[in-house]
Amino acid sequence: MKLLGKKRRPMIKAVAAACVAVVFSMGSLAAVYGGTGANQRLLQEPVTYIGPGAEPGISETSQVPEQMQEELKGVWISYLEWNTLPKTEPEFKQAADAMLDHCVDWGMNAVFLHAHSHTDAAYPSDFFPWSKFVSGVQGQNPGFDPFGYFVKAAHDRGLKLHAWFNPYRITGYLMSWDDVSQQSPAKQWLLDETPENDRWVLKHEGQYYLNPSVLQVRELVAASVREVLEKYDVDGIHFDDYFYPSVDDSKEDTWFDKPEYDLSKSALPIAAWRRENVNQLVSLVYQTVKEVKPSAVFGISPQGYLGNLRSDTSMFIDIDRWMESEGYVDYIMPQLYWGFEAMTSERLPAEFAFGQNLESWIALKKKGRVTLYLGLGMYRAGTNVNDHNEVSEWLRYQDIIKRQVEAGRASGQVSGFCFFSYSSFLEETSAYEVANLIPVLKDR
Repeated sequence: MKLLGKKRRPMIKAVAAACVAVVFSMGSLAAVYGGTGANQRLLQEPVTYIGPGAEPGISETSQVPEQMQEELKGVWISYLEWNTLPKTEPEFKQAADAMLDHCVDWGMNAVFLHAHSHTDAAYPSDFFPWSKFVSGVQGQNPGFDPFGYFVKAAHDRGLKLHAWFNPYRITGYLMSWDDVSQQSPAKQWLLDETPENDRWVLKHEGQYYLNPSVLQVRELVAASVREVLEKYDVDGIHFDDYFYPSVDDSKEDTWFDKPEYDLSKSALPIAAWRRENVNQLVSLVYQTVKEVKPSAVFGISPQGYLGNLRSDTSMFIDIDRWMESEGYVDYIMPQLYWGFEAMTSERLPAEFAFGQNLESWIALKKKGRVTLYLGLGMYRAGTNVNDHNEVSEWLRYQDIIKRQVEAGRASGQVSGFCFFSYSSFLEETSAYEVANLIPVLKDR
């Protein structure tokens, strides 16, 4: 959402080989992480992904999953909400129940709940330490399963629950390197005096990330998705917009995974190579979801302006391929967080203003069979957003979100909506927007 590494040792050929492998076995992770028992079971099945440059095409037999035939009305519950929840079991359950009761009262039918936000877990995991935002200290066991309780409590109320992952992020807002547990694979790789895995974690502009170009990283993320699907009856797996950070290949301090690119000897330009790294992860996760629970859906909520998504210096999201081809996502949920009257700094109508932006997403959606949802920014309601108007649109109107839902429905191409975030519905600044939105959500 909208909140917010490089140890210099010689690179080795094994890392380069990992970056360009096309078929791999999940069993290789067992040796990497010392997996036994449940770990071994999760990693033993071989999985293949679509290699660089492959186009899966659109199958004539493709069908929309049953749960996607109903209009989605969802809300994101992020690690920031986890952070505010009580840490003791009785109080936590009471607070979680109240949150989900609110979602029902607002007319929602789904919640998107953080399962992994910073290479951690909101449940007992064989791969990642307990989340700081769940227990108070990363790696500290809260003594119960809060994520599992959310799943059951949501389903008891008729709500779908989608497990939300940030695949590469390790540190960021409210999460420093000092907060990272010694149990974290990221910290173990950097501190184990084994040079072969030092660059599986990269430090970039003060923050740490898993390296998207490394095969073992992609395997780990997919294995953690498999773990959630096998442990819990979740309705879907959800990624948002945290993929590559912004990079600058002209300087060593900001070129991120360029050494891996140089070693790969890839014929692709570096931006295309980075998109392939993300494509390989997305394809692998999609296949994992369909293998473990075919009725579950996998989707991604990228940043909302296509001009930015097609950048060659950040994110490296291959949005055109995902939307036009089968085998990547069931749905796409762009974060259309701008109002109808957004302007550029030159005071001209902005291409990312809601109406024009929506039209561009609909045009792309029509090229394939991916379902289109809209991510809408309730957090902006009633605030002084810098939209280059003399008075911010978000201060002048109290029904922007309502009108965005109505516009999406009127298009005939939008299948639902998700709102960022739960806490924003409770803010005094958004009270009028919420009051105007709820009847629209409840009318179908």
